[in-house]
Amino acid sequence: MNVLVVGGGGREHALCWKLAQSERLTRLIAAPGNPGIARHATCVAVSVDDHDGLVRLAERERADLIVIGPEVPLVAGLADRLRDTGFAVFGPGAAAAALEGSKAFAKDLMARAGIPTARYATFRDAAGARRFCRELGAPVVVKADGLAAGKGAIVCATLDEADEAIARCIERREFGAGGATVVVEEFLRGEEVSFFAVSNGATCAALGAAQDHKTVFDGDRGPNTGGMGAFTPVASVDVSMQDRIMRTIVEPTFAAIARAGAPYRGVLFVGLMLTADGPRVIEYNVRFGDPECQALVSALDGDLLPLLDAAARGAPLPIVPGSSRAAVCVVLTSAGYPARSVTGLPIEGLGEAERVPGVVVFHAGTAAHEGRLVTAGGRVFGVTATAADVPSAIESAYAAAARIRFEGVHYRRDIGRRPRPPQLTEATR
Repeated sequence: MNVLVVGGGGREHALCWKLAQSERLTRLIAAPGNPGIARHATCVAVSVDDHDGLVRLAERERADLIVIGPEVPLVAGLADRLRDTGFAVFGPGAAAAALEGSKAFAKDLMARAGIPTARYATFRDAAGARRFCRELGAPVVVKADGLAAGKGAIVCATLDEADEAIARCIERREFGAGGATVVVEEFLRGEEVSFFAVSNGATCAALGAAQDHKTVFDGDRGPNTGGMGAFTPVASVDVSMQDRIMRTIVEPTFAAIARAGAPYRGVLFVGLMLTADGPRVIEYNVRFGDPECQALVSALDGDLLPLLDAAARGAPLPIVPGSSRAAVCVVLTSAGYPARSVTGLPIEGLGEAERVPGVVVFHAGTAAHEGRLVTAGGRVFGVTATAADVPSAIESAYAAAARIRFEGVHYRRDIGRRPRPPQLTEATR
């Protein structure tokens, strides 16, 4: 098969790395890719936003399957455009991608389908949002309705913080048009889990669970980021819990979006809180998480390509690849991330890191410049290790991370070591 992967971050590097191992693969192309992806695929400089260019590339390469990695082109309808041209696409169309593109749409769908989630209300006026915050009482969560690169959910420990979050979204438009509408919801207490399932538009199958670390500093302190690390498996998601999540949340979600006229072909990432009353949905994402994807894909034992291909074509889903290992991904960032990113800095020690047994270093924000590898984004690498158990994978991931050097490199030292369940502290504000 000729496979085209759309995207150029750490998630797409992990997908390309895994797909390149398939015996069914003939040729792998990535657009735009990155220097790490170039080890496994032919990288073509076509932006994820250039839908016309991606259609032409798919036609030229005679792509048998197209895997769309990031959420922005999915929400913008790239999957629809490619399907209309006759391609098999792993990724939902725009109508289904609204599950991530609009938190208000997602919450309303949950309410109609009886899917357990937090109490909420949606607002376009700041005064109404502030009144509802006082009705709920602190702590409270304020979310920008639209896409915000994983940074649009603001946990507010006090009503003053909630007022400020509403001002950031509605009044100051710090999240652009995506913050013109806000969802205000009650704060859920428990353990947060990322759960993944694949659908072919008619049936679905569980892929696995991981746990992400969102804030930039150890101990869950500081501002939210796109993700500072992840690990799998999650002890609290045993077979019984997985069955419950599928029965009460995942299957009803796919059924509800199908009733809305948008059957789902791709992977659904359900952000969950495991509360004392059972699992509750925090949010939906319509793609593999980043960095959860790096951990999940690394831990899989089997071939991923048949599963993605069947989902894209609406064919019966094969047996999901199993996992007999644990995996931990530690994200290395540029100095100042997430507020800013210093780019163009030379990187050293990558080869040393990759010699640590069980380690793969996924590129998230790198570039080649005058024959050298340099930083090119906020999140630079996802140092990922597999081992027999999570503690052993943690040890290997950090041994490798310590060998990578560039000016201002930053990473959390507590990935996989989070006390459970996490509580609302200064860290989560």
